Amino acid sequence: MIRIVIADDHAIVREGLKRIVTDAADLQVVGEAGDGTEVMQRVRELAFDVLVLDLSMPGRSGMELIKLVKAEKPRLRILVLSMHQETQYAVRAIKAGASGYLTKESAPAQLVQALRKIAGGGAYISAEVAEQLALGAMPGGGAGAPHESLSDREFQVMQRLAAGDSVSDIAAALTLSVKTVSTHKANLMAKMGLGNQTDLVRYALRHGLIAQ
Repeated sequence: MIRIVIADDHAIVREGLKRIVTDAADLQVVGEAGDGTEVMQRVRELAFDVLVLDLSMPGRSGMELIKLVKAEKPRLRILVLSMHQETQYAVRAIKAGASGYLTKESAPAQLVQALRKIAGGGAYISAEVAEQLALGAMPGGGAGAPHESLSDREFQVMQRLAAGDSVSDIAAALTLSVKTVSTHKANLMAKMGLGNQTDLVRYALRHGLIAQ
């Protein structure tokens, strides 16, 4: 039996995922989490095989959570289930320690297949993502788009800025000081070579980092 914990901040999404998982005889949901704090509680309290993790929960960034979970339980497998376009986020998630990546538009059968493959020690990623990972590992490789040079926290702040959130909104959502968010903003704008918020929004739309 493959034991699973589902982490998503929307109860209706967790319920839908549970129904898909419990239809498979060899899969069992043993816990749920609605935010990063609950994720870490489940990791510490429960014995399970795969964490199904939404990247966009309140508080800690998904990438940060992946690293924290792997630090606590290095052998625990993580399947990222995200609404974000795969190529922009999957490589970052895999590098952080995830074993697979699925978009929320994926068919139920893909979710079951991914869970089985990951629980068995494999990885579940697309050929395109595998190619990007291979290129990044090569000498002189990985010279990608400017946003790929951002830290996980800078990337998270960039997403929210591009979506129209103010610095104070972001500070409140991420439990950071306004000064810290302002510093992240200045650093990411410099790394990406952007002059203002309008440029940032255009860049994010062009690269599929926010929904149009």
